[in-house]
Amino acid sequence: MENVLLVLNIIIAIILVLLILMQKSEGGALGIGVSQENFMLSRTTGNFMTKATAIVAALFIICSLALTILSRSELTPTSSVLDTIEEKTEDTPSVPENN
Repeated sequence: MENVLLVLNIIIAIILVLLILMQKSEGGALGIGVSQENFMLSRTTGNFMTKATAIVAALFIICSLALTILSRSELTPTSSVLDTIEEKTEDTPSVPENN
């Protein structure tokens, strides 16, 4: 299951990068060569690309979280450093009381 999610995550990442690269930049050309007609036509295309990018980004995040949850179960519990310190303090002699 983890391998399937990993491959799916890589495919979604590649699609996300391609979607971002295909979008037009909004502030780059300083208006050179852009007419009002082209601006109106590119707005609907940009709107679709923006929605598609948001959906693919959400899928990427969900897939990444699922991979994290699945890999979490494979972690083995380790002993704490404090456990070794407590073991050593039991061997030390106690301080005598003054009567």
